[in-house]
Amino acid sequence: MSVLVLALVAGAVIGLALGALGGGGSVLAVPALIYLLGFSPASATTAGLIIVTAASATALHTHARGGCVAWKTGALFAAAGIIPAFLAGAAARHLPAAALTTAFAVVAALAALRMLRPSATAPPERIRPVKAAGAGAGLGAVTGFLGVGGGFLAVPALVGVLGLRMKQAVGTSLLVITVNSLAALSARTGTGDDLRWEVIAPFTGAAILGAWDGRRLATKITGTTLQKIFAGVLLAVAAFMLVEVIV
Repeated sequence: MSVLVLALVAGAVIGLALGALGGGGSVLAVPALIYLLGFSPASATTAGLIIVTAASATALHTHARGGCVAWKTGALFAAAGIIPAFLAGAAARHLPAAALTTAFAVVAALAALRMLRPSATAPPERIRPVKAAGAGAGLGAVTGFLGVGGGFLAVPALVGVLGLRMKQAVGTSLLVITVNSLAALSARTGTGDDLRWEVIAPFTGAAILGAWDGRRLATKITGTTLQKIFAGVLLAVAAFMLVEVIV
């Protein structure tokens, strides 16, 4: 299968994940870029942030049209993570790749297990500035270190910490992903990564189109089902990455 076809297929799948689940895109993008398209880990991280930023912004627009974005909570959550994401992104370049991969897998697994825990129906949205800022700063730091958009952590935090309903958390997480991805990407500017734009461009285009379809998919799936799908994806990715480190 040609590189172009692989890029288009992978981009479409990642866009669907972002549009329907509000996260998981960069978790899938980096492995796809490395194992399917031959990117180096450093280049894959930077390229993944470019792709996820574009796709997340598209998905955010579609969710906003459906009224599924808590703008005030999301803006505070995202703003609190900008500086931590930038600083952690710069520091991550000096850490061993195996350590980052292991940390990524552990955090993803913990987030998945939290999503699988039964919980009561969330109350109506309440703005909690201290909790939103604290969770946002922590998420920004993790995003910077792991080089991902952070949606796989943002959704559980928005549901479990801030009490948003699942579908509203999905839409709001896209705002957080877009902001955090831009901050983390700015920390990698000028790192000399070899970015293959002939692959990144079609990959990004397919992800953007997939994000539009993902929003339509989300309207047909219940919040509980979304949580289970989301958790399953996270556990699978975590297991795969841990195996790669061990082997």
